[in-house]
Amino acid sequence: MKTAAGENMKKVVTVLPTPEPHWVGDGFPVRSLFSYGLQEPDISPFLLLDHAGPHNFEPGNVNRPRGVGVHPHRGFETVSIAYQGEVSHRDSTGQGGTIGPGDVQWMTAAGGILHEEFHSQNFTRSGGPFHMVQLWVNLPASHKMNPPSYQPILAREIPTVDLSASGGGKLRVIAGAHGDARGPARTVTPMNVWDLQQRGGESATLTVPEGHNALVAVLTGRAHIGAAAVPVKQDEVAVLERAGTALRVSAATDCMVLILTGEPLGERVIGYGPFVMNTREQIMQAIDDFNRGKFGEMPAGQPAV
Repeated sequence: MKTAAGENMKKVVTVLPTPEPHWVGDGFPVRSLFSYGLQEPDISPFLLLDHAGPHNFEPGNVNRPRGVGVHPHRGFETVSIAYQGEVSHRDSTGQGGTIGPGDVQWMTAAGGILHEEFHSQNFTRSGGPFHMVQLWVNLPASHKMNPPSYQPILAREIPTVDLSASGGGKLRVIAGAHGDARGPARTVTPMNVWDLQQRGGESATLTVPEGHNALVAVLTGRAHIGAAAVPVKQDEVAVLERAGTALRVSAATDCMVLILTGEPLGERVIGYGPFVMNTREQIMQAIDDFNRGKFGEMPAGQPAV
C-alpha cells in the first residue's frame, strides 16, 4: 500500500496474543510479549520482551528489597526501560546504578556477566506504581564473546520528537534515529528503539529502513497498526513484514507503544535460560564457564538498593 505521499506502507503479518502473566523473582510481575524459539526470522535481532506492570507495590522492607538476585547472561544484551518506579542494578564488571521514570539501562552481556536487579531503596520504602519493560537484543556471532559493557542512559539524554504538528503524539528515540533525532544508545547492529505516546485519535506515519524487521508492542491502551489499520490492544504485539519504509500507528485510545525495528541477523539461535548462542556446544561451554566462575565476581557489598 502506498500513501498519498508515496510511502511504501508496511503490512501486519500477525498479532501475537496477550500472554499469561508470571513473576520474575518477587519484584517483576511480567508478561513475555514475545520470545525467541517461535518467530526468530520475524523478530531478529530482538529475542524477548518482558512487560512488567503496570502494578502497585506496597511499601517494603529496605533490608530485603524485591527483585532478582545474582544471575548470569551470555550472548546478548538486556535493555531495561523505566516508566514508573525505580530499579537498581549491579554487575560483575563493577558497573551499576538506579533507573527511574524515563531512564534506560543497556547492558551488553556478550562473553559473560553476572548481575542483580532490585527495587531501589527509595521505591522499596515508599512503594507505589511500577511499570517497566526489559528487551533482549541478540548479538551477532562475531560479537557474542566480546567483553561485557554497560550503558546508563538518563531520560534527559533521550531526544523527544514532537509529532503534534501532524497530530501524531510524542516519540522518544532511545536507539537509532528518527529524522534528525539520534538516540544515545550505542548498538552493535542497526536498529531503532522508539517510545511513542499518543492521545486517542492521534496518528503517526514513521519512516523506517527497508528490510528491517518491525515490531509494535502496545503497552497501554489500544492502537491500529499498519497499512490495514489492524487493531492491537494492550499487551499484544504486531509483527510487520520487512518490505516497506513507512509504519503507521493510530491511537484508538490514549496509548503507550514501543516500536522496534532492526536488521535481521540471519543466524541460528540456540538458547538455554540466560544464555543465547549459535550452537548447543556453545551453550554447554557457557554452562561450564559459569560453573567454573569464569563470569567474574560480584563486587563486595550489599545488594543494589
